[in-house]
Amino acid sequence: MNASDRAPADLLSSALAADPGRPLVTFYDDATGERVELSVATFANWVAKTANLLQGDLGAAPGDRVALLLPSHWQTAVWLLACASVGVVADVDGNAAAADVVVSGPDALQAARACRGERVALALRPLGGRFPQVPDGFMDYAVEVPSQGDRFVAFAPVDPAEPALIVAGREFSGAEVVERAREEATALGLTGPGARILSGLPYDTWEGLHAGLYGPLAVGGSVVLCRHLAELGEERLAQRIESERVSVVRR
Repeated sequence: MNASDRAPADLLSSALAADPGRPLVTFYDDATGERVELSVATFANWVAKTANLLQGDLGAAPGDRVALLLPSHWQTAVWLLACASVGVVADVDGNAAAADVVVSGPDALQAARACRGERVALALRPLGGRFPQVPDGFMDYAVEVPSQGDRFVAFAPVDPAEPALIVAGREFSGAEVVERAREEATALGLTGPGARILSGLPYDTWEGLHAGLYGPLAVGGSVVLCRHLAELGEERLAQRIESERVSVVRR
């Protein structure tokens, strides 16, 4: 955590400078048994590649709106920080028809077709796998992102005062995301570097985004992000809390 961080992408840069090898996002899908652990360095690499795809191949620029029709997932977290890196507005569960770019999971493809701009589909399969057949009218993220550059440089400076996030109808500037993430971290139970939170909250509210990404990122902590957590059961949840050394649980 760096006091000079003013935008969400700055939080990731500070985490990378402080300890690139520590875990940042550990993802579970309890419907499939998938587990993925991403260090700060690995997560930042995915963000850089995705930001290059967004800025270069998709032509997104500061002020554009990107509708993210995605569940709580490690790839959604990547897209949120990629949007912040480019300076576009990440509209969580937003109106595809009003977006310049839409990024959709497999369950939201029909709604995503309303976007007249670029459309990106994520299969959300284990290990970042591809669609068996690319949905008509979409590019497959898993096909396009590996060839992107490992370093990202924005074409235009990102202004922290400009809109960066829309969730549940509420618009936040980049600076507001950082400020709220810091201010609310203590109330969430994130007391500083090394704090580890398990979150089963969806990403369609500020509370879910804060617990599942921005809060731990703001304090130098990490998140165990769990999709379909209700399928786990209390006994196995207790085992996960112990094995993952979780200090805070939100579900």
